[in-house]
Amino acid sequence: MDIGRWVAAALVLGVAAVASGNVVLEVQNKLKLPDRDSSLRAMRSHDVRRHGRLLSGYDLQLGGSGNPSETGLYFAKISIGTPPKDYFVQVDTGSDILWVNCADCVKCPVKSDLGIELTLYNVKESSSGDMVTCDQDFCTSTYNGPLPNCRPNLLCEYNVVYGDGSSTSGYFVKDSVHLDQVTGNLQTSSANGTVVFGCGSKQSGELGSSSEALDGILGFGQANSSIISQLASSGKVKKKFAHCLDGKKGGGIFAIGDVVQPTVKTTPLVPNQPHYNVIMKAVEVGGDVLQLPTDVFETGEQKGTIIDSGTTLAYLPEEVYNPMLKKILAQRPHLSLHTVEDQFTCFQYSGSVDDGFPEVTFHFEDSVTLTVYPHEYLFQIREDAWCFGWMSSGAQSKDGRDMTLLGDLVLSNKLVLYDLEKQAIGWTEYNCSSSIKVKDGSTGATYSVGAYDIGSTSILTIGRILTFLLLPASILHSLL
Repeated sequence: MDIGRWVAAALVLGVAAVASGNVVLEVQNKLKLPDRDSSLRAMRSHDVRRHGRLLSGYDLQLGGSGNPSETGLYFAKISIGTPPKDYFVQVDTGSDILWVNCADCVKCPVKSDLGIELTLYNVKESSSGDMVTCDQDFCTSTYNGPLPNCRPNLLCEYNVVYGDGSSTSGYFVKDSVHLDQVTGNLQTSSANGTVVFGCGSKQSGELGSSSEALDGILGFGQANSSIISQLASSGKVKKKFAHCLDGKKGGGIFAIGDVVQPTVKTTPLVPNQPHYNVIMKAVEVGGDVLQLPTDVFETGEQKGTIIDSGTTLAYLPEEVYNPMLKKILAQRPHLSLHTVEDQFTCFQYSGSVDDGFPEVTFHFEDSVTLTVYPHEYLFQIREDAWCFGWMSSGAQSKDGRDMTLLGDLVLSNKLVLYDLEKQAIGWTEYNCSSSIKVKDGSTGATYSVGAYDIGSTSILTIGRILTFLLLPASILHSLL
């Protein structure tokens, strides 16, 4: 497949019922770029912004009156307000708030090359919308206490600065989000709930460009401000979610709540980290364990290995990257390597890469392993040309910081479960184009959630609209 042709891979986001039901919202994925070089640049640019979120994070400020031949840019269509309007937001497990561009934005994108029509949110046009002030619980809990200089009617602001210098800023609002409630196996009905989210008043850098412009970002991080935390704070949604990305056909599943089939073995999350970090113990290539420094996976404040479905590639410390690549290439000593875009290691090869290159297995705490096959860590840019999806994190980061980050490259074709109640994460190899079972914690009923294609109604030039299963029905009247 030509890397310049963006396949419209789909992502189904699912929710386990822990009350009386589930809800869904439509999700779409990918855009089309004109040529191979543009795709490579876009993919790396996307990951740079992802790493900016991981390394720089965001802060909330006191205010006045967001296959490697694709970008890994998943976005959902959600409806907000009364009357409801549609917004397209990036699905992001590495950030902590839902935000959309607002009507009073002084610098927001007005056009997108994704084939979507951008919409600005206006709280004054929604009868269910309201401002969030600095003295309200959402703001004070996000700050872990009262804010200095807070007085009545001062808005609760947010500001996110990314590693590439781009940023988004604005203030928080509260409004109704309209969702499709799951009423049975692949059956839904309309429902809605109230959520606090960011109203973006200024974007800069790549967030304002037309090539990948969206209406905002839907965050699934661990902070109190994230969607998963807001839903769990009601006490009626379990703080668990899972995703399954189909790297073969496109599509997948993202579920909040109890996944009862398949079963997943987990490894502990590193405590007190802002992202989903685990402890890697060893790397095995073709059955041989690499001899690595014992502290190679400890990376300062970002301790452990970051698991992030929103990043496209896999980033490894140089002490891991170099010996791993050498071991992989040992089976092909006469392979001629060249560099594309000053960063991708590529080569010409005909035949099955699975027959010609070794598997790579990562070992984690509690004997959890993750195996990555050659067709997953290699991506094709022409019929006989391949590139490695492994990257040296120190060489790629602006500050030379080594980190271990595993993105879609190694997470595809696996069900990945995040159990934030037990502070654990795990995965199992799985056919992500099939279905999983989720449990209603109130009734004990289980429902099948599958990756299905409703692309005939897609607004993309090429695309699949998928389903994002999100909330148990009974919490829709009690959120916030």
